[in-house]
Amino acid sequence: MVGAPAAAEAVETARRLPRLAVGLHLALADATPVLPASAVPDLVDGGGRFRTDMARSGAAMFFLPHVRRQMLAEVRAQFEAFRRTGLTLDHVTAHKHFHLHPSIASAIVGLAAEFGLRSVRAPLEPRAVLARIEGGGPGLAAAALGPLARLQRRRLRRAGIAAPDQVFGLAWSGAMTRARLAGLIAHLPDGVTEIYAHPATADGFAGAAAGYRYREEFAALASPELRRQIAEAGIASGGFAGALDFRRQ
Repeated sequence: MVGAPAAAEAVETARRLPRLAVGLHLALADATPVLPASAVPDLVDGGGRFRTDMARSGAAMFFLPHVRRQMLAEVRAQFEAFRRTGLTLDHVTAHKHFHLHPSIASAIVGLAAEFGLRSVRAPLEPRAVLARIEGGGPGLAAAALGPLARLQRRRLRRAGIAAPDQVFGLAWSGAMTRARLAGLIAHLPDGVTEIYAHPATADGFAGAAAGYRYREEFAALASPELRRQIAEAGIASGGFAGALDFRRQ
């Protein structure tokens, strides 16, 4: 999130890690805009933050041209803010998957060539894999994104923008434990897979989501056992662009 309070620190950290594939996480809900609040008055609340009511904001973006223009200006501003960091744009995702909104998706596709964007998340999570690991299925919210994600992936690929074949992290958002990661690696489908998590070295910080197990996710991702499992399975890891380039060879 280029408008987040710790964005500058995150950029400096990324510069020290040249192998780290960094993407733009667009934020148009429950976050602070890059543009002044006066430039996006119909998207923000009285405190100058994007509204949390995504249904209302999304409807306004779709049906009201002046609101859509504000959204387009903010999306461009976030792309430009990322470009000023000097980091290579590996991919684009969005806070709370708001890029599944057709107007926001159009904005991303329209800026792709200008900003060198080659890959975007399409959050399509295979239920069968989750069931093999824990039984049952994903929550209602995760399952509801499936049809939208399929449309998104087709649209991106028609525009020449790559998307992973599958994404994991929706049903277990905030709870990507060591056991779940191990299960995903053991049952990984063919193709390019994104597994995302929300690691942190502390819980309960300002802005933390209720119930998220940040420290546990950090420990799971840093686990030597996980690295060994990935190596033994012969899985190539890296950013979107590297994985998709490897598939093209």
